[in-house]
Amino acid sequence: MFKIIFTIFLISISAIAQKQMPNIELSSIQGKSFNVSKDFNDPDKLYVFSFWATWCAPCVNELEAFHQNYENWKKELDIEIIAVSVDDSRTQKRVKPFLNGKNWNFNVLLDTNQELKRALSIVNVPYTIIVKNKKIVYLSNGYTQGAENELYKKLIELK
Repeated sequence: MFKIIFTIFLISISAIAQKQMPNIELSSIQGKSFNVSKDFNDPDKLYVFSFWATWCAPCVNELEAFHQNYENWKKELDIEIIAVSVDDSRTQKRVKPFLNGKNWNFNVLLDTNQELKRALSIVNVPYTIIVKNKKIVYLSNGYTQGAENELYKKLIELK
């Protein structure tokens, strides 16, 4: 019985991990439109999508850790980090002022209708996915200090 349940679990994880990015348009904070499936699809490049919100302290901590490591990671890996704000219509107006003091060196996209969040069945933030060759190859939910080191190890494995 355990083997059957374990096998079903592995198959379901594999199915999730091989899901393709949906064909959804999001805007950057500068107003530029990006299609998450079509605009982030360089062969063998690793795309880290970090879903966050201004009101989520662990999200901000995770993105700060990414910011501190991003330049070093880019020296070793073909990587791009995309921070996807899931702030809704009530809190969306806080995103630009919030980012003014951050100096983050990665794209920030706005998922104001939470269309991408819903399409990927994301319930809670922070939520991080790694995409390679248009396929989701890794998922992580939550953040604790030092989790960026685990993410880096996973990125090295996937390169």
